[in-house]
Amino acid sequence: MQVTHEWGNEVTRLLPLLIIGLLALVPALAAAQEAGGQSAERVVERPGTSGLALPRFVSLRAAEVNLRTGPGVRYPIDWVYRRRGLPVEVIDEFEGWRRIRDHEGTIGWVHQSMLGGRRFGLVQDSEPVLRREPEAGAPGVARLAPGVIGRLEGCDRDWCRLEVQGYSGWLQRTALFGLYPDEILR
Repeated sequence: MQVTHEWGNEVTRLLPLLIIGLLALVPALAAAQEAGGQSAERVVERPGTSGLALPRFVSLRAAEVNLRTGPGVRYPIDWVYRRRGLPVEVIDEFEGWRRIRDHEGTIGWVHQSMLGGRRFGLVQDSEPVLRREPEAGAPGVARLAPGVIGRLEGCDRDWCRLEVQGYSGWLQRTALFGLYPDEILR
């Protein structure tokens, strides 16, 4: 009695379908990068398990967010953020958990439900001026304190349009944490 396995034939038959399936994911990854209606002109390092680019900037969705030492509720809380809208960088993913890095370099894990795709910037310079136009000599709208969080409405190579507590204007992007040096937001 002779027993034969046809695994080789099955793999040969399914390989073209697998390749076509993988190629079909490319447009989906590009669309995921533009999540939230804003596009970024930067090279994706790698897609995470969610299909979104890693690394990427997001913001804290809740007013209180636990930063854990690992990806799960069984891991201890290392830090508690109390700033809704704080921009953080997602650097890794594991199931429903995201490993993030904040503006001070602190790294830990938060649940994906605590993060939002809306983009915010954190003022890092000492008292930069929010301007009416994207020019250094343009009239000022407001003077911002370090640590202020504003909603990013768009960024070009040198300036970002920012909305802060009812004031809207332009700020030099070097004054902000929450976007990559070569990233353009529309």
